[in-house]
Amino acid sequence: MAVSAVSYAVSRVIKRASPFLYQRRFESTVASLTKDEILILLRPPFTNWSNIIREAEKVVGYPTSFMNLRCLLSDEFANMALYLRKLVGSNHLVMQTAKNILYGDSKNLQPWGLIILLLCKSVRSSSPQPQLDKIEEHQRQLAELTEMIRTGHLIHKGIVNVPFAKRSKATESAIFGNKIAILLGDYLLVTANGMLSGLRNSDVSYIISTALKDLSEGEFFGERDEQNMPLPGKPKKAEEDLDIPLDTMSISANDVLGKPRKEWTARSVFNGVSLLGRGCQSAMVLAKQSRETQTYAYHFGCHVGLAWQAATELQTLTSDNKDQFCLASAPVLFALEDNPDLYKIIDQAKNDVKDVDYEDLKFNILKTDAVEKTKMLYQDHARKATAYAESIGQNDSVDMIKKLINTF
Repeated sequence: MAVSAVSYAVSRVIKRASPFLYQRRFESTVASLTKDEILILLRPPFTNWSNIIREAEKVVGYPTSFMNLRCLLSDEFANMALYLRKLVGSNHLVMQTAKNILYGDSKNLQPWGLIILLLCKSVRSSSPQPQLDKIEEHQRQLAELTEMIRTGHLIHKGIVNVPFAKRSKATESAIFGNKIAILLGDYLLVTANGMLSGLRNSDVSYIISTALKDLSEGEFFGERDEQNMPLPGKPKKAEEDLDIPLDTMSISANDVLGKPRKEWTARSVFNGVSLLGRGCQSAMVLAKQSRETQTYAYHFGCHVGLAWQAATELQTLTSDNKDQFCLASAPVLFALEDNPDLYKIIDQAKNDVKDVDYEDLKFNILKTDAVEKTKMLYQDHARKATAYAESIGQNDSVDMIKKLINTF
């Protein structure tokens, strides 16, 4: 590990002195390494995520780790949880989702509600105390319902497609798991919509509904396998592959698929990043902030979500586990741009992404500069999110936001 640290330090010096020399040195070095050595060299540093969360909750003054407790303790949810126990020990996707939600770390338990509440704390209101208390209560409900929508969406994604012709005794648990996933996800979404109507704010209802539309469209964006898992667009040569507008109404699949940065941004925005952005925007509406501040809040939330998504995909690819990773993630898309021949590995498994040889694909991805590009992608969005946060306010809440953004 000491040798790796020295090598990393030297590489940074070379990179600053001559980017071209660094690229040649990087390619020649990586080509001579084994897969395990590449993983050790490229693995991002670990951080104590839970401690950062506790610090942020002190700033907010609210234990957001129990944000969904009110929902989880209800009789309806308890009854469904009893049925969920029947799936314990199975490999159904809804169980994997539940484990990620309950025991997740920084890779899959990003504190969206906490970010919204910190953003609320970053702006000052001149409203009298009784009205201010009502605004804060509504902002807290907004953070809760945003988390519920996100969790319900994740649970719905755990539904397994079981063709009628292939149904048998062996698929009974999968079909039963699908019913539970539908019930759990629907319950959370209905509860969230009930809370949304309780805010009695038509502007907020419209904004959050826009995010729900994006989540639905995201399930049909680009090619999919039989289980509706995303497949990357065929690589295209493009002179420019810059960021796209974060307004989902202006995103066209034909214009972004096959272009790594554009495709990744579009998929991520549709797949939940828009929800975080709209949640932040709605918080500023409730706080009666200007239209400009509301727009800043939306872009802030989107860039936070994109930064965390890039960091999550980076950690997933460089970890030791042998779990399959998303084929439409940033490292895969960047690797396909660098080595289009890798698309043949994916193209042969279009019916089911489980047929892909993930070990071989990962090894070939690590041979490219995809990891370095994904790091730069994360840093770029983290920097933009920080800039938008600072334009909204300058206080302890913004300092904690910056700490959360840069924790990965």
